[in-house]
Amino acid sequence: MSYPAGKCCGSRRRIKNIRAMAAGQKVELMSDPRLSPRERLVLNAIIDLYISTGEPVASQAVARFFADRDGLSSATVRNVMAALGDAGLLEQPHTSAGRVPTAAAFRAYVEQITRPNRIPSMSPTGQLAGGESPLSEERRGQIEESYSGVASTNEYLERTSHVLALISSGLGVALASSTASQVLEHIHFSRLSTGRVLAVLVTQAGAVQDRVLALDHQMTTVELETAGRYLNENFRGWPIERIRAEVARRIDVEREADRQMLTSVEELCSKGALAGHEAEPTIFIEGIANLISAGQDRERLRQILLALEAKQQLIELLNAYVDGKQQEVRVVVGLDEASPAMQDLVLIGAPARLGGANLGTVAVIAPTRIQYQEMIQAVSYIARLSERILDVPDA
Repeated sequence: MSYPAGKCCGSRRRIKNIRAMAAGQKVELMSDPRLSPRERLVLNAIIDLYISTGEPVASQAVARFFADRDGLSSATVRNVMAALGDAGLLEQPHTSAGRVPTAAAFRAYVEQITRPNRIPSMSPTGQLAGGESPLSEERRGQIEESYSGVASTNEYLERTSHVLALISSGLGVALASSTASQVLEHIHFSRLSTGRVLAVLVTQAGAVQDRVLALDHQMTTVELETAGRYLNENFRGWPIERIRAEVARRIDVEREADRQMLTSVEELCSKGALAGHEAEPTIFIEGIANLISAGQDRERLRQILLALEAKQQLIELLNAYVDGKQQEVRVVVGLDEASPAMQDLVLIGAPARLGGANLGTVAVIAPTRIQYQEMIQAVSYIARLSERILDVPDA
């Protein structure tokens, strides 16, 4: 599904906070609890077990894993878990149940696995907790196959939302940047009457712009078709501002036979065929069914869906946390700035670029019980994939 930005219907206070984040520095939501190595080891074990099973983790399960480790007896594990609970990192959903990690615990976990020069430790699942978990060759092949036939920015972003929804337990989201909305996909000219021409411009973000041009000189249908074909064949995928400057430059260097045609192209451009237009940002969202099946209670799910329907609010949230000038993946645990109901959701996002230009933001929004290492790697891989599957305009 693709949605143009509409009016935000959420809380004014939350919108103001999100806009403040977008206008200023990126806000860090990761906590920095002072954990001992033993506490961090036990917390990592609990988080990995919870991600794997989806069930509250009892001290016996943790103790069984650490049975062969000196200093981690059942009594020690219970004491450490009690300390983690007092620190706000574990909570007990039911009286007789085990413990589940809080949003603060997941932030500490994410901070560890994304920290440079981190020291890995073994998790209960047999992987290195806090270490690299690169995508398998099979997963990379599946992702690349999903982009077969994609040839434009718009297609790339739309396909990305679908792919991320398929490989995650949540939403796949792709937001076109303002610059992507001003990249040429196709232009067509139609003669209306003497001196009047209709120009229909399609950008790679999927926006369709039409305008009537009043020309100084009469142009035949053949001349208009030639001008449109020249622009489409030579400048598809170019930022519109660069096209106008390049046409003017080529008039001075092209041979005489092409100069007349280029003069016609330049007049069409000067009369507004490629005039800048402030298009509404486009956002693609797939995977609503994933959230519906994620075990959310009905009222909470309703609040989440209301927040997602406030598309301008979601756009501002993405812009606040994902910097198009940076390359790294951003992970934000707890999206209560968008809606209190989204406090147990995580955003994993990264900017997609093409030839140095920002195409937009690709992201997953999912429950905090997600395979973090795999999804961080997947979002990063897909964000970089744009450089390989799309044509980079010549400088």
